[in-house]
Amino acid sequence: MVGPLEQAILALMIFVIMLGMGASLTPRDFVLALKRPYGLAIGVISQYGFMPLLGFVLAFTLPVSEPIQLGILIMACMPGGTTSNIFTYFSKGNLALSVLMTVTSTVFGVILIPIVLVLYAGALDLEIPRENIIATLVLLLVPVGIGMVLRKWNANVGAVTEFMGSMLAVFFILFLIVSWIPRNWGFLMETTWGTYFASIALGLVGITIGYNFAKALKLHPRNARTVALETGIQNGPLAIAIIAFTFAGTEAQAIMAVPVLYSLFIVIVSTLVTFYFRRVNTAAEQAMPDGLL
Repeated sequence: MVGPLEQAILALMIFVIMLGMGASLTPRDFVLALKRPYGLAIGVISQYGFMPLLGFVLAFTLPVSEPIQLGILIMACMPGGTTSNIFTYFSKGNLALSVLMTVTSTVFGVILIPIVLVLYAGALDLEIPRENIIATLVLLLVPVGIGMVLRKWNANVGAVTEFMGSMLAVFFILFLIVSWIPRNWGFLMETTWGTYFASIALGLVGITIGYNFAKALKLHPRNARTVALETGIQNGPLAIAIIAFTFAGTEAQAIMAVPVLYSLFIVIVSTLVTFYFRRVNTAAEQAMPDGLL
């Protein structure tokens, strides 16, 4: 379970991560996003169309308990995280599109996350405290706004804040390894294979679906890689924060299992996928025009 000290550290880390996301944005980014409805549509469909449906299928078909089902759904309904921007960069994808999709899914998430959660949870006859989740999401938009103000006030301060937020998103994984896992080792040893399967499949299958979706739209290979990573890499820290501040006791421990395991495995999955993408990154592909979404 998450103790009081861990909750405080988690809250601070989430604040800095969202602050860094906000520092990467300017009002001009939103104007450009609105001028590219194709890119916005791809982001929304990928994050709140494919991923929640994938989560529902996994929760419905795998032999897991109701709290684990809830954890799968919450993880699947999260927006993209800043980690996807890092892997997009290393896979030589379209970083501008990656940021656009992350921002779009985060902002739209305040409305869409509760909707898709209630929809799929209702289909599985699971109870969702939607008011608490909405309140948490709204509060998390505050540091995003502060980050934007910092960026506008001083570009250098904004750049440092953005870097700190991105690095802290990666450090968050280490925090889980040294803090949460040892304290919950017995629980993890008793956890069924379905929990581990769901934690890996959400990222791996999500990336595959996103890539095939982009290829079906005949996007440039750089953009296809970006859509793939943005679809499969969800905001694990946000899911963990929502669970920690919404649920309590052993219930929170069980619900949090999938987001924690997903956050660990997605780094491995994304690293392997990035190596693959870099291998297929040919000179002929680089000569192709990207096009604007």
